[in-house]
Amino acid sequence: MNGSFQIRLDDGIDSKTLILDRPNLGLYICPMIWRDLGSFSKGAVCMVLASHKYDEQDYIHNYESYIEE
Repeated sequence: MNGSFQIRLDDGIDSKTLILDRPNLGLYICPMIWRDLGSFSKGAVCMVLASHKYDEQDYIHNYESYIEE
């Protein structure tokens, strides 16, 4: 949407870091992919679209638990 940031994607085996810096491109992340966002530029805006309303119970909150799943 605006500015830039890094996103690290991890499937438990492989990891890849991308820089999102083009407001006309999006990124689809399928289920069970661990992600870390960081290195936001000043004024950066990240828009997230989801298929369901947020429910904290649906999320894994630490990497070790993610790997166990």
